[in-house]
Amino acid sequence: MDIFEKCQHFRIADDIKGVGLYPYFRTISSGQDPVVVIDGKPVVMLGSNNYLGLTSHPEVKRAAQDAIAKYGSGCAGSRFLNGTLDIHTQLEEKLAAFMRKPAALTFSTGFQVNLGVISCLVERGDVVYLDKLDHACIIDGARLGFGSVVKFHHNDMADLRRRMEVHDSRKAALIVVDGVFSMEGDIVNLPELVKVAKDHSCRVMVDDAHAIGVLGAHGRGTAEHFGLESQVDLIMGTFSKSLASVGGFIAGEERVINWIKHHARSLIFSAAPPPASVAAVLKAIEIIEREPERRERLWENTRFMREGLRSLGFDTGESASPVIPVVVGEDQIAFVMSKRLQEEGVFVNPIVSPAVPPGGAMLRTSYMATHTREHLERALKAFAVVGREVGVIQ
Repeated sequence: MDIFEKCQHFRIADDIKGVGLYPYFRTISSGQDPVVVIDGKPVVMLGSNNYLGLTSHPEVKRAAQDAIAKYGSGCAGSRFLNGTLDIHTQLEEKLAAFMRKPAALTFSTGFQVNLGVISCLVERGDVVYLDKLDHACIIDGARLGFGSVVKFHHNDMADLRRRMEVHDSRKAALIVVDGVFSMEGDIVNLPELVKVAKDHSCRVMVDDAHAIGVLGAHGRGTAEHFGLESQVDLIMGTFSKSLASVGGFIAGEERVINWIKHHARSLIFSAAPPPASVAAVLKAIEIIEREPERRERLWENTRFMREGLRSLGFDTGESASPVIPVVVGEDQIAFVMSKRLQEEGVFVNPIVSPAVPPGGAMLRTSYMATHTREHLERALKAFAVVGREVGVIQ
């Protein structure tokens, strides 16, 4: 057997390309702004995670440029050895203060945070509980650990409790969930989750990739949103969304962060986040703290689009965040609608099986503080035209 044989037989992507419906790896020739340029044509961007619109903020770009001028383009090594710069420690101190946690630790990507943190904490004999719709990096991090993995029904705390009832109380346990689920846009039932965790002496980790900068009175995420910051042991965040860069972090109790710092393989054996990325995050946090009106505009846009899509007759699921899915049914419909919407000047992301159950294909839309009402009205008009064409709405 040739290990490459499966590659030769992989034809799904070719088949989709053959009928002109391939929606992946689309090339954008502009910044991640409310309107982007694809094939020379302006398109309203409803597929970005740039929630606060900071990736093109002049101060963020200038901070990145200044960091390159001072430190160069890279760190030439891992944080563990030669790659720790003073701005890395400045950022970790800033993140800890912002998140109201004793300590924080940065990683080169958000994916690497969950790979490293979960796998180094959940050892042989331990148990990790996961929501069935947790992000792939949470699932992979749990797989890399040597503990047992138990999945509970999506956002079903009664099911979590049932599964923990059979858990051996002598085993150490960790629950890891998304704060905002990245495809569905719904928010974890954190109040009930922490009750279950407390009843079973279990630690809690929340992946707030899509909640930092978005939820909470100060943008600190899901725990702040529910007033439960002291009840969540670890909070994970990414820099590639509201924080306008690339990378990620974990925040929590100092001795736990110290353990992770010395055991997480994805930290120890990866190059450090580059200076420009770190400086951009430092500036983004500063802007988030001084401009709460950005978050207010984001929620105004979110409410406008959710109400607009529902009034047209679209199914937007249980979304309670700036991630709003439009459920369309069959995979083929998602591909067709994605293509037609782009032709009408709107960029969306088609989500098909196996990422969702068969028959549950959706268009994932997400919104920015910097979208204008004109942008959003244009998008709604395009959705109305395309939705009626394919029969999703009347």
